[in-house]
Amino acid sequence: MNRFEFLTNTGLLAAMGILPEPVLAQSAETKTDPPLLKPVLVPAQKPLDHNGGMAIRTHIRSSMTNGLYSNVECAVAPKLMGPPPHYHKELDELMYVIEGEATVLVGKDIVTIKAGGWHLRPRMINHTFWNASEQSLRFIDMYFNQPFEEYLERIFHQLTVENGYQDGTDKKFQEINKLNEKFGVGFEP
Repeated sequence: MNRFEFLTNTGLLAAMGILPEPVLAQSAETKTDPPLLKPVLVPAQKPLDHNGGMAIRTHIRSSMTNGLYSNVECAVAPKLMGPPPHYHKELDELMYVIEGEATVLVGKDIVTIKAGGWHLRPRMINHTFWNASEQSLRFIDMYFNQPFEEYLERIFHQLTVENGYQDGTDKKFQEINKLNEKFGVGFEP
């Protein structure tokens, strides 16, 4: 299943207003092959807290969807900048804002996505986000065809001061560079 078929079949394009309604490639009655995806239930959880900074929590892992899709919830404190402007060589991102508003730089354009809004960032486009408001920001970031949750989990949960990775050290810088190479994250000069 390619990316467009996945977005179409799951109704994500319809939810973003790109298609009038979900279009299914095959009905359940005509499908003869085993399903590519298995159902996934993510139990309700209390909202993620940013703890004065930025935090992530994975809800759906790429391994749960045969590598097609994954997502993380992200919480960002007020007046906090996200990552440096970057691009993804093979990853498309879709953001759904749950609470607050996200300010997003895409190329040279700045847009604000309020709660309930969506924002698609296709691969190879330089971008970043931040919380410019006085309120907390929470959003779901969705990733297609790459286990990008692994990149974020490594940075947020493993490359920590508690694990011996001090901010600004060569040790941490080298590990992040390895991750950028592995996951195709690039930075314009």
